[in-house]
Amino acid sequence: MTHITQESMAQQHQEHLQRIFDVMERVRNVHPLLAQPWPIALVEDDTFFIFDVLSPRGPYAPVKQARTPMPIPSGVRAAFPLEAYRDRPACVVSDDIFDSLDGYATLMHEFVHCHQGQTVEPALKDRLSIARQAQARNDPTWEINHPFRYTDPTFVETYASFLDAAQRQDLPAALRCWAQLKRTLRIEDYEYLVWQAWKEGFARWVENGVRRSLGLAENHGGAQAPFSRVSFYEGGARLIDLLNAQDPQLACHLDRLFERMLDPWA
Repeated sequence: MTHITQESMAQQHQEHLQRIFDVMERVRNVHPLLAQPWPIALVEDDTFFIFDVLSPRGPYAPVKQARTPMPIPSGVRAAFPLEAYRDRPACVVSDDIFDSLDGYATLMHEFVHCHQGQTVEPALKDRLSIARQAQARNDPTWEINHPFRYTDPTFVETYASFLDAAQRQDLPAALRCWAQLKRTLRIEDYEYLVWQAWKEGFARWVENGVRRSLGLAENHGGAQAPFSRVSFYEGGARLIDLLNAQDPQLACHLDRLFERMLDPWA
C-alpha cells in the first residue's frame, strides 16, 4: 500500500480543489452542466484518493481511499464510474492536472463525461448495434479499440471534406459529407463515428468554450490527417457548433443532440 494518506493528499491539494469552484464560476455561461461539480479521484501509487462535495458550492472533502482495479498510467485524464465509490462517475486524474489553467479546462471536459454517464449515455448506448455486440462479447474497451479503417481512401477524402465544410460553417455541405459517410461506412463504423462525435465531440465543444472564457488556446487536435479516433472529437465539436447555431439550446438536450447527429436529415 502507498504511504501517502488521504489526509496528506487533502492538505496538499486543498487550494487546488477549491480553485475548481473559481474556474466553474468563470465559465458558468458556457453550459449549464458546468454548475455541477463531480467527484475527483486523484491517482497515486495505484491508489484512488477520492474527493467529493456535499453541495454545489463545495468544498471538496476526502471521502475514500481505494486501490485501483488495474494499473493506471501517470498523466491520466479520464472519467468513469468508480466501483469503489458506489459506481459514481468521477474524474480520474493525476495531480499534475492542477499545474496549469489548461489542466482545469481539461477537468471541465471530464465533468462533461461524468454528466453524460450519469444521465443519457447508458440509454443512448443501448440503441447502438456496435455497443450491443460489444456487450454480448464482454468487450468494455470497444470505445477505444474499435478497428475503424481510418486510412481507407474514401473515408479520408470524405472526412477531410466534412471537416473543411464544418470549418467554413457550411452546414449543408457538411451534412452532404456526413450523408456520404453514412452511405459508405459499415453500420458499425458509422455508429462508432456518431458515438465518438457525440460523446467526445460534445466534451470538446464545451472544453473549447471553457478555454475561450479563460483566455486559453482552443483544442483542435485530430483536425489533420492522418485521422484517428481523436479526429472524431474535432469533427463532432464542429458539427455540434453548426447544429446548435441552427437550433439554439440543442446542446442543452443531449439526447436530442444525439438524435440529430445520428440522423441529421430527419
